[in-house]
This record gives sequence, structure tokens and C-alpha cells, in this order.
Amino acid sequence: MINKVGVIGAGQMGNGIAHVMAVAGIDVVLKDVSNEQLEKGLKVIETNLQRQVGRGKLTEEEMASALTRINPTITDDLMSDVDLVVEAATENEEIKKVILADICVKLKPETIIATNTSSISVTRLAAVTDRPDQFMGMHFMNPVPVMQLVELIRGIATNEETFEKVKQLTTRLNKTPTPAEDFPAFIVNRILLPMINEAVYTLYEGVGSVRAIDTAMRLGANHPMGPLQLADFIGLDVCLAIMQVLYEGLADTKYRPCPLLVKYVEAGWLGQKSGRGFYDYTGDEPVPTR
Repeated sequence: MINKVGVIGAGQMGNGIAHVMAVAGIDVVLKDVSNEQLEKGLKVIETNLQRQVGRGKLTEEEMASALTRINPTITDDLMSDVDLVVEAATENEEIKKVILADICVKLKPETIIATNTSSISVTRLAAVTDRPDQFMGMHFMNPVPVMQLVELIRGIATNEETFEKVKQLTTRLNKTPTPAEDFPAFIVNRILLPMINEAVYTLYEGVGSVRAIDTAMRLGANHPMGPLQLADFIGLDVCLAIMQVLYEGLADTKYRPCPLLVKYVEAGWLGQKSGRGFYDYTGDEPVPTR
């Protein structure tokens, strides 16, 4: 049974994964490269827990208990007795490979490794570890404390015991596990990101403004959030990275990233996290930039 989990990365996804693990009664080692990043991540966790308390989903006691279960660190040493490590670093294959190769020497032989990649081949990532049979994808949705789904992706070498243990853990987290095959971007992003990319093309070609496109999809397709607003929420750099994985992995021109998306990322306009994307977030209310 998985009772202690290591999470590598205290950013948007990593702090959310640590949050739901701790609420479920699981001890968490949360690692990042600096104390500053860890402090940011812990602050987000506390804010989100307080939000859950305010909505009656948790008690003050449950919140306090969850916070005591999270042990922040900037070294790999505390990973020596975890039952599962979840890598939640930036969506960059080379960075992930370095992290995964390095962490192996610190782990127990029986420790399972999972990657939270949203698009990269699980089989390729598994190949840099010393335990590809105990490696798989565990793709949480953003924001992790709110979203119900977790995609579970086997690599070519993943054994059944590993898959079943991770599936059982997902259920303990009150999430719904859904198996997906190890193809570029899996299920959710294989469908979602081309839609977002097409929305950017629609803007690029002048078919509609930012506000018109988002309003059309919210009211015409009953989406809770317009695709350009959603892109800003995800991060335009992440959207571009996933589209590049699809384009290169499937060799189909329908997945070519829109030049406007590329230009925004090159400008550092990454969405909410940078203060500007398809909307400007520097004021009291987001304002469309086109």
C-alpha cells in the first residue's frame, strides 16, 4: 500500500498533487530546486485548503492535519523511504529525463515512479530509469484539488502490479482513474489542445476577437471557459509544448502550432502566470489584448 509519496516540483501541478495526497492522509515529501519555490508552493496549498474550509469541504482540523503531512525539501535525501514518486516538473522532455535518472539512486528498489507529463511518451521517460516496469504516467488535471480525472498511462514495460497500485491510490484520492494508451498527449490533451490551437488560428486569421471567440464557445458550445481564457490559465508555453509534441509525434500538419501562439510564447506572454497572454491581467479585471 502507498502510504508516503514524493512529489518533485512545487509549481502549479506539484503543489496540487501534494495537496490532494495530504488531504487523503498520505505523508508527502515535496521537493523543488529552491526554498523560495517551496514557499510559494506551500502558500498556494494553504490558500487552497482555506478555500475548501470556507466551502465546507474540509474542517479547520483536517486542514491543519493535511499541512503537517507535507515535508518540503530541496534535496533528494528525504525520498529514500517513499512508496511512490510523482515527477511534476515543467513539460520539457530533457529536463524530466535528468530528474528521473537522478532520483532513482535515492529510492527503495520497490518504489514506483510516476510522471505527471501531459503529452510526452511515458515509454521514453521510463527508459532513463532503472525500473521501467515500475514506471507509468499519472496525469492529473489542473487545478488538481478541483478536477476529478486522472489519466493513467502504461509505458510499454509497465507491469500490472504497478498499474493496479497507482489505480487504487487514485481512488483513495477521490479521483476517477481513466486508462489511456501511450500516444502523444493521451486522451484529454489530444482533443483539447488542437481545439485551443484552432481558436488561436481563428484569432490569427481575424475571424473573431479574443472576446468574441471566448463568448462564442461559452454560450454557443456551453463551455465553462472560453478556449483563449483556458489557454492563458494552462500557460501558453505549456500549450505550445503539447502542440509541438503532437506535431512531431504524429507527423500531421493539422497539429501545427499556430504562429501567433509561437509569437506570444517568444514574447514571454504566457498567460495568467506572466500577467499577459490573450488577456492582460495587470488590472482588476482581465482585458483582451486583441
